[in-house]
This record gives sequence, C-alpha cells and structure tokens, in this order.
Amino acid sequence: MGKKGKKEKKGRGAEKTAAKMEKKVSKRSRKEETSVYNELYTYNIRKDAWTKVEIPNPPPRRCAHQAVVVPQGGGQLWIFGGEFASPDGEQFYHYKDLWVLHLATKTWEQVRATGGPSGRSGHRMVAWKRQLILFGGFHESTRDYIYYNDVYAFDLDTFTWSRLCPSGTGPTPRSGCQMSVTPQGSIVIYGGYSKQRVKKDVDRGTQHSDMFLLQPVDGREGKWGWMRINPAGAKPTPRSGFSVAVTPNHQTLLFGGVCDEEEEESLEGDFLNDLHFYDATRNRWFAGQLKGPKSEKRKRRRGRKAEPEGADKQERGGAGAQEPPEVVREVVAEDGTVVTIKQVLATPVPAGQPQSEEEDSPDEAGGPVVEPGPRSNAMLAVKHGRLYLYGGMFEAGDRQVTLGDLYCLDLHKMQEWTALVEADPGAQEWLEETESEEDSDEDAEGGSDDEDSGDSGGEAGGECGAHVGAGRQETHGRAAPEPSTPCRT
Repeated sequence: MGKKGKKEKKGRGAEKTAAKMEKKVSKRSRKEETSVYNELYTYNIRKDAWTKVEIPNPPPRRCAHQAVVVPQGGGQLWIFGGEFASPDGEQFYHYKDLWVLHLATKTWEQVRATGGPSGRSGHRMVAWKRQLILFGGFHESTRDYIYYNDVYAFDLDTFTWSRLCPSGTGPTPRSGCQMSVTPQGSIVIYGGYSKQRVKKDVDRGTQHSDMFLLQPVDGREGKWGWMRINPAGAKPTPRSGFSVAVTPNHQTLLFGGVCDEEEEESLEGDFLNDLHFYDATRNRWFAGQLKGPKSEKRKRRRGRKAEPEGADKQERGGAGAQEPPEVVREVVAEDGTVVTIKQVLATPVPAGQPQSEEEDSPDEAGGPVVEPGPRSNAMLAVKHGRLYLYGGMFEAGDRQVTLGDLYCLDLHKMQEWTALVEADPGAQEWLEETESEEDSDEDAEGGSDDEDSGDSGGEAGGECGAHVGAGRQETHGRAAPEPSTPCRT
C-alpha cells in the first residue's frame, strides 16, 4: 500500500506539473503584448513640461521609423517607413510611406511619391541641403529577412525620389547605424547591425564597427562616391542600438547602445551609457569625459592644501581614471522581485578650471552621481547647446524594460547630467514576465504540497535593471509620453 500510495502521489504530481506548465504558457501568451503608438508629444524646455499634441489624420501607428526636421515651409517633420506589430505579435508589417508634419499649420500630409525605398525598418535618414538621404534598414517576414545597403534621395522641392548609385565600395547591408552630415558636406556611416542564417533556424548577428564617407563626386549634382575611412582616437567598443546627435561644434555624438553576446539559442546584452564624440574635421574619436560638479573640484583643491586625507582621495581618483568606479544597488518591485542595477560612473577629469569662491555644502560634496542608466535606442536632441536624452530600453534577465525618463547635459560645460524627469518605477513596463513571478502567483493560488512539481524560484535581475509596473507616466503633474521600446536595430 505504501508503494501504491507513493505512485499515486507521483502521478498526481506529474499531472499538476503539466497543468502548471500549461498555465505558464497561457499566462505568458497573455502577458507578452506589443504596444505601438502614433502619438505626438512636445517638450517645452522653459516650462519643463510635456504636452500631447492632438493633430487629426496622423500616420498609422509604428516604431523603428525615421524622423527628420527641416526648415522649409516654416518647419517640417518628415517621417518614412517603420514597422507595426499587433498586440499578440501575429500581424507584422513594414511601411514604405512618407509623411510630413507642417509645423506652422500643425497638419499632417501623406506625400505619395513613386520610386522610393521598399518597406523597411531600422534605416537611417538625414537632411542634406534640400534633400533627404536614406540608407539601409531591414525587412522581415515570417519566412525570411533581408538587410539593405541601398541609398535614396528625396527632393524637398520637387517631392520626388531617386535611387543613388555611388561609386566605390560601400558598407555591407545593415540597419541601426550612425548616419550624420559632416561640416564638409559628406555623410558619415558608422557601425550598425545585421544578421545572416548560418544553418536552419539559426541566425548569427554581426555588430559592425567600420566607417564610410558618402560624398558628392567633384561637386557634380547627383553623383556620389563611397570611401572607407579609419578614424584615430578612442573608438567606441562594438555595439548596436546606440543613439546619435550632432553637437553645436558639428561633432557627432554617440551615446549608449548594447553589445550582444550570442549563442545558438540565446542572446545576452551588455547595455552601455557612455559618451563618444567623432570629429570629422580631424577624423578622430574622443571619449566623452564629464568634469563632475564644481563642489567636487573645490573639495579636492582644498584637500591638497590642508587635508592629507583629501589629497589621498585625489590621488586614488587619478589612478581610478583607468578603471571607472561601479555603483551597485537593488530595487524591489511591488511583487517582491529584486532587480540589481550596476552602473559604471563617469570619472571626473582633474580640476584645472578657475573655481568659484562659493563654499560647497556637505550635501553637495560626495552626493550620488546623476546620470542616465545603461540603455539602447534612447532618443537624443540638441537645443541651445544642451543634449536632451529621453527613454530607451534595457534588458534584465528575460525581461525588456521600457524607460520614460528625461536627462539633460550642457555640452559646453560637460560637467554633469541633470535629471529632468527621473525614472518612475510605477510608470515603466516589463514587456515579459519571468517564471519566478509566475511560480509565485501559482504557489499563492494552489500551495506547494507537490514534492515532484519542482519550484524554479529563479532570481530576476541582471547587470542593470529597474522596477517597473504598468500604467501611464505622470511626472510632477506633467503628462509625459508612455514609455516605449524601439527595436534594437
């Protein structure tokens, strides 16, 4: 009887395990939903406030498109391409439409011009003189995918597309690259991402780190040529999903991104939050070094004169310039999930500028460093010499986390980041639910009297993370855009 009872208990345990797995699959299918938007927001710098702009007949919902602002017609915002995915992921579509938002009249217009690029996502587009120049991207279907390295030009006067055929050897097909215009009138293409099938159902991704110039040939209209270049200086490490902006002195700024480590059936990313500058005039990369708050520099100066301990700190800080310090902290979600955040802090450069006579307070000295956390696909904009950084995404374990925070950095002073809208734990969103959470829910419902059903109880966390929840972001009374996750490319 004892053996029989044990077998019956084991049988019930197997049935319970199967039911548990079925419940997990059903729960995951409900939880993993994609939200795509076509909302328009503006941020008022003086008022420090977000405003949702309601304009009739906008483009359909999409992500991974390109948007470029030009001065023509009192200001225009041009949008091309992108992709749409249904909430359940069953429907997927690449756009090839072209839209313009007339900023003066606040009206949307779809421009129906033939001969343009095919439907795609992850492409790049810049304004060059009175044209829009578009490069690369990818198209994916349920059966296959393709990456592009073609170049198109859209004439802002005649509203016509033309495909360019540059001479020379250009970049291989890719998406998510850097594309910016140099002071000399050339266009820089750097990095990007592509993948290829190595065997059935197995793809291998490539993070490109090469750089090319696309430039007019002998000043002739419509004639272009490729030239590969090898910049000097402190080059960024290989990555994809980085963000790009142009500084007031016409350098190209690169922020963050992700370096993927791929196995046959897994993909793990090391997310970054560093700054790099490319000077096209000198063909050289520079690492972005923040000087740190003035109070820190005053403390070090006084330490050299009167405080041996302070002098020791300064000496250690100088040695630490080679290995930036790390800060590790944990955030606990409402459900008890613990997510670990690990950030590499920017090392302040040695104090060498004239100092203010104002004394620093104890609270100012040695306070927490404010900076955007590691992420990919953040949005960047430069206005009045200041860099504004919004949102992006990162991964923590099996989860993707969308961000809705906003930071500012004075590019002239290069001292420290300012948090305009900090990450609100209740306003961000996990895109997936880990098994540990599911198991916790099921244990709460049915208990754990089954000795054969195993409790996975894994830890949710990673090198970087944050607690997130569902809901619309409300920050200090300002309605901000709902956190959204652009595609990695």
